[in-house]
Amino acid sequence: MTVFMPPEWHPQRWLWIGFPHDAEEWPGFLTRAQEQIAAFASAVADSGQDVRLIVRNAVNAARARQLCSAAVRLEVRRYGDVWLRDTGPLVVRHNGEMIARRFGFNGWGGKYLMDGDQEIGAELAESAGLPVRTADWILEGGALDGDGTGLVVTTEQCLLNPNRNPALSRSELEARLARDLGFSRVMWLGDGLINDHTDGHVDNLARFVAPDVLALPRATGRDDPNAAIYADAKARAEAFGVHVREVPSPGRVESESGRIEPASYMNFAITSKLVIVPTYGTAHDSDGVAAVQDLFPDRLVIGMMADAVLAGGGSFHCASQQMPAL
Repeated sequence: MTVFMPPEWHPQRWLWIGFPHDAEEWPGFLTRAQEQIAAFASAVADSGQDVRLIVRNAVNAARARQLCSAAVRLEVRRYGDVWLRDTGPLVVRHNGEMIARRFGFNGWGGKYLMDGDQEIGAELAESAGLPVRTADWILEGGALDGDGTGLVVTTEQCLLNPNRNPALSRSELEARLARDLGFSRVMWLGDGLINDHTDGHVDNLARFVAPDVLALPRATGRDDPNAAIYADAKARAEAFGVHVREVPSPGRVESESGRIEPASYMNFAITSKLVIVPTYGTAHDSDGVAAVQDLFPDRLVIGMMADAVLAGGGSFHCASQQMPAL
């Protein structure tokens, strides 16, 4: 295999994290979203890992500095959304050299196009001294998750969505995943979570936690809105032949207006020493964090409130992107 994308649990040099700055994206939630992202960044930095918190301008930087541990490094850059999982570089090893893969980005199917989001990935890669290779198709990092053996999981709802690559067939997408990221096998799940504006990113539904081991949510409560989606994902994964580990879901999480929110413990961020699990103030938070701890006996697992971050459309994994060690 000439291209290898390290799984997230491999050693990391640093973690890029996006810091919220746009009040229109977090109406009524910006202050708390900043506090929650700052707590995430501080926990990782205080564990001994380098954290590069991306801030928009001097005012945004001052706010971040006020909230963050002194161990967090700030970098002022032009970006729109904080979801660096999707707009940041995907770092792979290609013929023994670390390079950054960049893909087309159209604002999650034309929904959210913000200033700087199409450029920030290349800028971060170049600042890290990485050669940048740009592919000829649209892909967001949160749409896939690999196990380090050439196996990747994704969802049909996202990758086959006509608002991304309407001219590409399933087999053509699989060929591009192999060519650009080194994935030789693709496990297709169905839909992602209800009301996920990414059209079903897999990092909110299914995560590899070891080679051939896939973590999936288990419905909690009769009113869990994603129960059928979880069941379908489990059936597909087991039919594919991977080992499934279940994590209780947050259950039904609604906004003040009654909208079902795509809350998920699966949007955890794996760092060199920690796993940070988003929590939402539900009765299932402690069980969710404990279940994730069972998946990572070599790391400390910490639950952190992310309800305000979720109000902007994502969580800790979405807002971060790791720089793997060589």
